[in-house]
Amino acid sequence: MDISKSVGKVIKQARKDKGLTQREMASKFRMTQQQYSRFENGIFELNYSQIILICKYLDITPNDLFDFE
Repeated sequence: MDISKSVGKVIKQARKDKGLTQREMASKFRMTQQQYSRFENGIFELNYSQIILICKYLDITPNDLFDFE
């Protein structure tokens, strides 16, 4: 599986586990829902800053995103 799609899948599940919508996430990160959706669908890749902010907001670690143990 493509890394960006795999990361997006983990973010999507973490977001749902927190009971958040894509619209709420997009608002938090000052982007449109469509832009945010592209991250969850693996169309756009996250940069380092975005990874850190999303992980902090969703209470996950970068290791969770990339399936490191």
